[in-house]
Amino acid sequence: MAYRKLGRDSKHRRSMLANLTKAVIMNEKIETTEDRAKETRKFVDKMITYGKKGDLVSRRKAYAFLHNDSEVVKKIFDELAPRYKERNGGYTRILKKENRRGDDALVVILELV
Repeated sequence: MAYRKLGRDSKHRRSMLANLTKAVIMNEKIETTEDRAKETRKFVDKMITYGKKGDLVSRRKAYAFLHNDSEVVKKIFDELAPRYKERNGGYTRILKKENRRGDDALVVILELV
């Protein structure tokens, strides 16, 4: 499976993706570059799927990925999982915005559907 390295080593990349995932879950919308959004969407969908399963193993996997942030995990399992119980995947949407002025990177909005 191919994935984007995003110009970072593996530990920094994993941490950055976990933080972006937490931001999407807590705020339900973030503004970032297209490549980061496409990578983050995979993890947001995975966390919501864990929430829909609702068992202890899924909760522990979510805690492990999200740096033991209990507030975020609580929101996934208590608010988002019931909201998406009838939906089979595709919990996020990417809306293109404009190119960033400094480096001409495409900026997008990543939000929960």
